[in-house]
Amino acid sequence: MVEFTRRTLMASSVAAALGASVAGVGQAADPDDPNTPRAPLVRGELKRFSTTAFGAEVTGPFVFGDGSLLYSLQHPDRENPAPYDRAAVGYFSGFQFSFDGESDFDELSTPETDAERRTVRSAAGDYEILARERDVINGGSELLGVPQTPDGTNITSDQFSGSKYADAGYTPDCNQFVATNDEETEGYLFTNWEASPGNVSRIPLSRDDDGSWTADLENALNLANTDALRDLGGTRINCYGDLSPWNTMLSAEENYGHPRVSLTATVGDIVEKGTGKGLRGAHEFWNRPNPTEIQAAVDDYYGDESWFVQSYWAVAGVELLAYYLGAEPVDQSGDGNDLTPIGDVYPNPYRYGYIVDVRDPAAETPEPVKYYVMGRAAWECPDVQSDERTVYLASDGDSKGVYKFVADEPIPSYDDPMDLAGTLYAPYVTNRDAAVEAPPADVNLEIEWVELGHATNAEVAAWVAEYDGVTQVDYLETHTDWEEGDEVTPELLEAADRAVVENGNRDYVTDEEIVEWADQYEAAGPGGVDERLRRVPFLETRAAAKEIGATIEFNKAEGIDSVDGAEPGDYVYFGISELNDDMSNDAGDLQFQRVDGGVVYRAELAADYNVSTLEPVIVGPDASDPAAVADDALINVDNLDVMDDGRVLCCEDADQFGRSYKNDCLYVYTPEDGDRGHGNDPDGDDADNPGRGDGDGTPGRGNGNGNSD
Repeated sequence: MVEFTRRTLMASSVAAALGASVAGVGQAADPDDPNTPRAPLVRGELKRFSTTAFGAEVTGPFVFGDGSLLYSLQHPDRENPAPYDRAAVGYFSGFQFSFDGESDFDELSTPETDAERRTVRSAAGDYEILARERDVINGGSELLGVPQTPDGTNITSDQFSGSKYADAGYTPDCNQFVATNDEETEGYLFTNWEASPGNVSRIPLSRDDDGSWTADLENALNLANTDALRDLGGTRINCYGDLSPWNTMLSAEENYGHPRVSLTATVGDIVEKGTGKGLRGAHEFWNRPNPTEIQAAVDDYYGDESWFVQSYWAVAGVELLAYYLGAEPVDQSGDGNDLTPIGDVYPNPYRYGYIVDVRDPAAETPEPVKYYVMGRAAWECPDVQSDERTVYLASDGDSKGVYKFVADEPIPSYDDPMDLAGTLYAPYVTNRDAAVEAPPADVNLEIEWVELGHATNAEVAAWVAEYDGVTQVDYLETHTDWEEGDEVTPELLEAADRAVVENGNRDYVTDEEIVEWADQYEAAGPGGVDERLRRVPFLETRAAAKEIGATIEFNKAEGIDSVDGAEPGDYVYFGISELNDDMSNDAGDLQFQRVDGGVVYRAELAADYNVSTLEPVIVGPDASDPAAVADDALINVDNLDVMDDGRVLCCEDADQFGRSYKNDCLYVYTPEDGDRGHGNDPDGDDADNPGRGDGDGTPGRGNGNGNSD
């Protein structure tokens, strides 16, 4: 645990946060800044293996025991020729990785023609589709990736109005294969579906003697439509994940809608300022009628004093989640709902944003467990170490964090997973001064871990349950003198919105509780806070970590992975999709030279499975770099997967930047010779290994892929 005081770490945070609060989604680069040195850069070798069909991300890479590669084709352009016009999960037939750490394919060229850009290409093997969005499954009763209401109605945009996060079935992400025989030729493929309501599907897979894989869609199912998952409130925005050491699917809920303060602001800033104007984030408007319209409303109410309500777009799909739970649809007109509040059934925001363990994966109905005790965020992925106690986690979006959870005992040793007990930690970068105006390639980030709190899974679940039953009706009744049955007018909704802006959403954890928790934390440490406040760091993880001065400035932390069975001396890789905004401006504590293309860091595991030094091994290009530089560089790294031989699959969720093509790629990263198992000490000079090219273009504007929250 780090020894520090809140006052020491937050001496300049109020001024910085207030100055940044109206900045908007991204910070424009200073046109007078020089180009970022050694961007792009690779310490080792980076080779392109595949390009996706136009419009699609590379998501959910998985390498089978025989070396076959599988990934998801997420949200492809609908104008692509069939079968690449629909989301899919497929594998590359006729090719297997060798697992010897050596090159086993010749690098794929960049796509040059429209035909090449609208198909899936690979350096070796052919992309064979196993399943596509909305395939008929489960004996004809379901569509792949599509959640249903309790009465069996498919939750699609042609059935229900209201905001949507994504088309049902259009966004397959993580894939994990759970083998059911020793030869690993039979088992179940679990796939995340990144939407709201969220979903995890299970498809039986088998491999023939010739190495061909076959999907049994007749016996596939959507876990979202099982009572076991619906009883937990379902999930939302199931993004990346991992295969646990105990051979279960770990699905990460990327609940982008959780920020209660925008960008670098803290709750303490709101209390000091006496208003949330300029500072409130989207979480505070979760149970507002038509929650995604809060940004337009704030723009209208406050005019020139309006601000970016962080993650306002990510509360999309909350109404559909209510219908998934059994709410009666309110009056609908056009593409959305009218002002009638949903008052019978509504999702509890504190039920979403967790790691979900799909226990008993081969059972007729798997048993999902949410690890509430690991904290609530926009999780991209967990990475559980071989001690089965230490878990590293990444929260996606602007001004977010990487986190660590350490269980008291090995996680599978608890007979009842609700008894799981452990400590949640946030990062504190101790060498922030070294990053000021420095190229990211030159600086190792030194991390100490700040203890946020200790609890059991059952304790946090009980705290979550206290907020069940809050609906859109409560938003109006709590914050105005309106009573259910009265007319809801635009003027009434404005009064409720303004009350929430000023004083916070009184239906949920309050500003006062968070600040009081932080005051008690400073006075007595994490174990010395009142019982009623112990919930704060678990339900409001980001806000709590920011309040005590942890380094919550990472921009789009989207990938964490280590080799299966990693031991002390092996590496954990961290993918930061964009190193810009609050990692590079003067609003935050980290003030690197920006690299919009992102960075892949790695950290060596210590004897206790702790990591303390993040060293850059891949640096992306500047946004303005030309095709000669950007075409072969890793841009906006997303999912990471470390193979058995230490090579790393790096997936893109890329903006085009200066590329000659718009397709996302999957790269294979090979660490420097002799450096696949144990630590290397980068000295930052890179004279012997400049990588793909030392781009020297001017830093670009904004966020690389336009998806910042």
